[in-house]
Parts: sequence; C-alpha cells; structure tokens
Amino acid sequence: MILDWALGKVASAGRLTLIDANGRTHRIEGAPGPECAVRLHDRRLHRQLVTNPWLRVGEAYMEGTLTIEEGTLGDLIEYCCINSRDAEDNPAFRLSQWLSRRTRWLQQHNPIGRARRNVAHHYDLSDTLYDLFLDRDRQYSCAYFTDDTNTLEEAQENKKRHLAAKLRLRPGLRVLDIGSGWGGLALYLAGLDDVDVTGVTLSQEQHGVAERRAAEAGLSGRVRFMLEDYRHRTGQYDRIVSVGMFEHVGARHYREFFAKLRELLPEDGVALLHSIGRMEPPGTTSAWLRKYIFPGGYTPAMSEVLAALERERLYVTDIEILRLHYAKTLAHWHQRFQDNRSRICDLYDERFCRMWEFYLKGCEMAFRYWNQMVFQMQIARNQDAVPLTRDYITDWERAQTAAEARRAEIAA
Repeated sequence: MILDWALGKVASAGRLTLIDANGRTHRIEGAPGPECAVRLHDRRLHRQLVTNPWLRVGEAYMEGTLTIEEGTLGDLIEYCCINSRDAEDNPAFRLSQWLSRRTRWLQQHNPIGRARRNVAHHYDLSDTLYDLFLDRDRQYSCAYFTDDTNTLEEAQENKKRHLAAKLRLRPGLRVLDIGSGWGGLALYLAGLDDVDVTGVTLSQEQHGVAERRAAEAGLSGRVRFMLEDYRHRTGQYDRIVSVGMFEHVGARHYREFFAKLRELLPEDGVALLHSIGRMEPPGTTSAWLRKYIFPGGYTPAMSEVLAALERERLYVTDIEILRLHYAKTLAHWHQRFQDNRSRICDLYDERFCRMWEFYLKGCEMAFRYWNQMVFQMQIARNQDAVPLTRDYITDWERAQTAAEARRAEIAA
C-alpha cells in the first residue's frame, strides 16, 4: 500500500501514530521528539498525503477528515516540519514541487487589479476578527522581543521604536508608509516628531479604520491614508517605510517595486523594508498557504531582493535579520486566537477556525524549524544618507525608551 511505503520513510525524529481510513494503525518512531496520534476519515487521503502532503494535511484538518486523537495540532505540525526532509525524498512529492517551481511566475503575478483582490481576500475580513488575536494597536507583522518577558503589546511597541530609530526622523520630513495597514505605525511616527505621513493600502477595511484613528488622535492634519496602490504614488518622500507588504509583491515585480522607491526618494532619502524572507535559494509558497491564506504571496530569498536592488542602483545601508522573533509573535497570536475561539467561531464557523489555527501554528513552526526569517533592510540612493556606524540606532532607541517610561510614570 502506498501509505505503508511512504510512512516507512518518515521517521527521523518524534513519534506518529496514524489510524488510516480502514482502521489500521501505523506507528512511526524516530529519535526523541514531538508525539501525536491522528485518524484519517477518508480513503482518498492515503494517496493524497503522499503526493502533496503540505496541501492535503491542511485541507484534511480544515474539513475534519483528519482528526487529532492524541497531542495537539502544534505537535503534528512540529512533527511534520522536523521530518520534512525525509518526506521530500519521495518521487511524487519531488514532482509536485518541480511543477510548482515551473509555475511560480504565474503564482506571483500581481498586477494592480489582482493585487487588490489578493489583499481583500485576507485583510478585508471581519474587523472584529483582528481585534480578537492582535495587540491593541493591530500590528499584523513580526514583533521585536527585547526580553523574554515582553508582552505582545510591549514587543510591538519595541518594533515600532526599532523601525523609527532606523528612519532617523526630524521635523519637516515627508514620510510614506507603503502597506499602512490599520495605521498604527504611521500614527506612531507622526507622534514622535513634526513629520508629515502618508499611508497607502489596498484594503478598504484597513483604510477606514486608519482614517478614523487619525481623526480620533487629532492627527488628521499630519497623517492621511490613501486607498491606493503604491505604484500610483507621485512626488518625493524623505523617508519611506514598508512593513509586511513586500511579501505580497511577487518576485517578478521586485524591480518595479525598487524602481518606484528610487523615483520617490530624494538624493538624501532613506527607505526601510521590513519583510519575511527565506534563508535558502528562491522557491515557492506553500500550496496550502497560497490557496487559503495569502493568494499571490511569496517570501523572497535575499539573493532575489539584492539582485533587484543592484539593478535599480540603490545602496543597502543596513540589514538586520530577526530570527525567532516571528515565531514568538505567532505563538502569542495563536494563544489569543484560542482564548477567543468561540467568539471567532460565531463570526465565521468551525472550518474557518481550523483553517486559521493551521495557518497560525503552521507559520510559527516554519519560523522555528524551516526556512523562514524576517529581515529589516535600510535602503538609500546615496551611501552617505545615514551614519557610518550603527550606534545611532541603539542610542536613539535607548533614549526614546527612557523618555516613554518617564511619560508613562508621570501619567500614572
């Protein structure tokens, strides 16, 4: 049987007990590691899990045709991640991966109309949903944990502060936030100094929330949000920041993205790109993630990003790799999702909840065990646009942290 053949090859670490749709029990055990037991309720999965495991496991969990008898979803995904190299040795899986790589250009084709639809698929969900698992400021990107005891709120504040330090703001600057989300970063930057901030987003839901927040904060005169593709922006901006948006650009559009940055930046301008990336050569997005969560999405290899920058004659003035920060962020999101699961199920349904559980826990494990990381890349047209050493980043952050602590103490 094909399932027997495949399972016999997946046994590097951990222990998996699998009860197939015929009621037969298979036990696969390797070195010490995660342990779980699952049951299949559909005979078609016997073949599907072999030929396209990363798509079919997620779909089967969503549809309830794969249930977890012992352990947790996290245990199952961790087991799969740790043993993924063994699973990838089977010819059927290698063929599906080859076909996926051959069509990656189509998967990542994101002209303006399609980009808008892809954004709506994920970001125009119920406004309440994001309140139930994100931090108070709705920062939907990797947080920055300066200490293991940081709460999610503290770590997201750290992230905004860290980005601001690299932007080197001063009064009078014009700032563009590409992919401004619900407006938290733009409002934070405007609150730091007398700067003028424009945010652009393709999400109608996010745009409405951001506009309302700017009005409530009394910052409408200094912060505005546009429902617009960044490719339509004109003029020049002293600072450009983009957080969690580059993953939706697609490799075939990287030169277009950086050409636009070059057009919008003055000679002494500075841009800051915060994005998920991969620590291996170019590849493709998980078929399940691409189909159900982020259509058109792709996390780039550094070689792809740097090649596009070189062709657009832009300097990289600083790169920082955030390794496990996103794994910690996703663990917080998953826990908050679980804490509010019944309310989210009322908003949507059980299938939606299982889909998002698989998304959040799967992504966490990808950052812990697979090839995912986050990079912050500072970019300029002129190599003298920022100081020659990185001391200015740490010095500003420490001074700002102390100032915020003093203000909080006075307010208390």
